[in-house]
Amino acid sequence: MDRKILRVLQDSPEISVADLAQKVGLSHTPCWRRIKQMEESGAIRERVVILDPNIMGLSISVFANIRLKAHDEDTLEAFEQSAQSRPEIVDCFSMSGESDYLVRVAVGSVDQYEQFLKKVLLHFPGVASVNSHFSLKCVKKTTKLPI
Repeated sequence: MDRKILRVLQDSPEISVADLAQKVGLSHTPCWRRIKQMEESGAIRERVVILDPNIMGLSISVFANIRLKAHDEDTLEAFEQSAQSRPEIVDCFSMSGESDYLVRVAVGSVDQYEQFLKKVLLHFPGVASVNSHFSLKCVKKTTKLPI
């Protein structure tokens, strides 16, 4: 039943509890309780409004593979805190393989990314190298999990 509720919420996060309950075949109170339990457990992390980056003037997505000079706990934590503090970095993943991190940066122009790279990203703790890739087109982007 929880997965059924979550599938509906992923498609219609603004749906009322009453409408959601009816859609999944529960009464209002049990449905509300299940939602609250999933929020408390962290299964539902947050509800957000998804903006169109093109309309917001942030049409450039840059994927940067970052290698660090050292891999000690302090360096990793400092890098991750720096990444979390920058609104231009919209995704940051710790990676296996050749790079240590993959970040996605949302900017309005190539010039803006160049400035961000020179003035910010290259000065993050422990950064040895950055290999940047510019997205040509977004083919698919979703926040919905396949549940």
